[in-house]
Amino acid sequence: MAELWMFFIAVAVVYLLPGPDMILLLQTGARQGKTAALATAIGLAIARSCHVVLAALGLATLFKAAPWTFDVVRLVGAAYLLWLGVQCLRSTMLPTLNTAGAAAPTLAWREAIARGVLTNLLNPKALLFCSVLLPQFIDPQAGSVLAQFASLGALLVIAGLMFDSVYALIGAWLGRWLERSPSAQRAQQWLFGSLLIGFALRLTFVQQA
Repeated sequence: MAELWMFFIAVAVVYLLPGPDMILLLQTGARQGKTAALATAIGLAIARSCHVVLAALGLATLFKAAPWTFDVVRLVGAAYLLWLGVQCLRSTMLPTLNTAGAAAPTLAWREAIARGVLTNLLNPKALLFCSVLLPQFIDPQAGSVLAQFASLGALLVIAGLMFDSVYALIGAWLGRWLERSPSAQRAQQWLFGSLLIGFALRLTFVQQA
């Protein structure tokens, strides 16, 4: 039980650190409302589930054996974050959040989920995080390694969804507050857009440990 609490604390610390996932949730909530932001959170959870599976299959080992695969994922992920940031900066106006927070069209849900999936899935640092963290809390003497991997992976995904939902709601609240000031809305767009571009540039220079 003590080790589970240590695992949860380690995961919580990572989710509390600002990163592209958090900025995407805040930006989506502020610009498109609660529904789209929560859909993005679901997309991030799906991507983290994929990272857990890939970590269990040893994809991090492939990155070590063939460094070019890491570079491909890294550069594609950076390009996608750059595209998101530029789209944010180019947007000329924010939608009215009173309507954006209502029942969103299926297409909007799918687009929001896809943004969440791609933002996290194309970040090799997220996969390496799973690959490094999870094995530290697995004890081969405590039973099936696969079952332990699945349990810890599920906890990681659920904890992430909890934190992401909070960020989504904060973003939606921020958007409602920004409705009162067009200049504040524009400042928010430039801030979030610049941060996404900054994360894209940082990811460009990330190297394997």
